Amino acid sequence: MKHLSQKHTESLSRWIPVMIWMCVIFFFSAQVGDDSAKLSSEFTIIIFKMLRKILPGISQEMMHHLIRKLAHFTVYTILGLLVARGLLKGKNITSREVFFTLLICVLYASSDEFHQLFVPGRGAQITDVLIDSGGSILGILLYRFCGIWKKSGSKP
Repeated sequence: MKHLSQKHTESLSRWIPVMIWMCVIFFFSAQVGDDSAKLSSEFTIIIFKMLRKILPGISQEMMHHLIRKLAHFTVYTILGLLVARGLLKGKNITSREVFFTLLICVLYASSDEFHQLFVPGRGAQITDVLIDSGGSILGILLYRFCGIWKKSGSKP
């Protein structure tokens, strides 16, 4: 059996988490509408009970909607971080590299919404792609400005 070179091993170690995370996103998107709503409703009830005294004017329905959108933003923030880590290899990033990193995330978000057209009880929403894109931008910025996963000795 041929051994992988160190370069290939490093590349795999950067891209395998991206693929795993994309599978996680796909799994949640593949849930039928009722199952997805049930999962987020159960989570909403817990959060609503904790926050209703601090935010007395917010309804449970509004909280449910907010939590679903925050979930989109959060999972794509993580995707943005992972794709940036995979593509940028801990080096200084140029605006062109940021563009390609974001493009990967936006294309995946778009394909994810398209996929939901074929899932019973689900649909595609351009607003979700925009929210996902915003999360991806935050992930890329966190990677760039917080020095996440930087190799020692590399400049921010």
